Amino acid sequence: MASILDLRRRIRSVRNTRQITKAMKMVSAAKLRRAQEHAMNARPYAALLASVLNSLRRRLETYDATSAYRQHPLLVTRPEKRVLLIVVAGDKGFAGAFNTNIVRAASNFIHENDHHQIDIEPIGRKARDHFRRAYGVADFVEQHDEATGTTRRVRRNRGGNIEVTGDHPGVLQSLSFDEAHKLSQEVVARYAEAEIDAVYLVYNEFKSVIQQRVVVEKVLPLLEFGQRQLAAVEEMSREERERAAVAGASAGISPYAEEDEGAGEKFGTEDVDYTYEEDPMEIFSGLLPQYVASQIYHAMLESVAAEHAARMTAMDAATSNASDMIDDLTLTMNRVRQAAITKEIIEIVSGASAIG
Repeated sequence: MASILDLRRRIRSVRNTRQITKAMKMVSAAKLRRAQEHAMNARPYAALLASVLNSLRRRLETYDATSAYRQHPLLVTRPEKRVLLIVVAGDKGFAGAFNTNIVRAASNFIHENDHHQIDIEPIGRKARDHFRRAYGVADFVEQHDEATGTTRRVRRNRGGNIEVTGDHPGVLQSLSFDEAHKLSQEVVARYAEAEIDAVYLVYNEFKSVIQQRVVVEKVLPLLEFGQRQLAAVEEMSREERERAAVAGASAGISPYAEEDEGAGEKFGTEDVDYTYEEDPMEIFSGLLPQYVASQIYHAMLESVAAEHAARMTAMDAATSNASDMIDDLTLTMNRVRQAAITKEIIEIVSGASAIG
């Protein structure tokens, strides 16, 4: 059995650890509030953009007998032989099963479609490290186009059906729309040139602390604006929701989702014909890449919020476990001390009896 001195050292060590986990929990809670606010603020823009595109499509269907808009490269549907999988995970650990759940959902999708050629674009260090170890990195070379003055990556040769084709370190640490727009431009260009036949997003969808789920969402081709194409969904368990609710309540965060009215969703629903200053087809074609960028950016925002929520919950559980461990060690120390005192009393009594 450990001595009283060893138990005191362990108690002191666990108390120090509890202070760290409690501080990490409060930091994650503060970051969660900001990330949740950013995600909520981005939803009206996405809703309005989808409504504008639906309005434009109705106008084009009414006045364009040939329906030329249907020939836009981002609306063309092809058999899925070459797939791009964008996996949005985290850069850091101490977030419970957050990264594991996302990587597992992506891996399940890959196993179900391993007869296709799959390019993986991991966002976040955890996903990048996992898929690089599992499948390797594609071999690219920079190629300059003198006609357009742009530089593009061109694959030299394909080493296997499944490869990692990109790396986006630190994007989630200081997330901005420019990063999502840069990635979406590359994705849109590859789809428009028929290098890939479909694009899927794997991320943790965040509504509130207790309303989260890992989803595999189809981004391209575009079929219905504002209507999501979910290929797979993994909901939180009841135990996970309960732990998240307790952690959120202790940090002063409501477990319920904030309802947004989304006034932008009403645009274009009235039975009237809108007048557009530019040609509707030009506006429609210009907004489609922006719509793809908004989907990718929104997935990143929700994934960041979900990561902070997962880390807050994990640190709350660690703090609670540390408190339980301190109680157990204190009880053990008291028993050891009481046993030592009892032993000393017995020795004193035995010595006194022997002398008498």
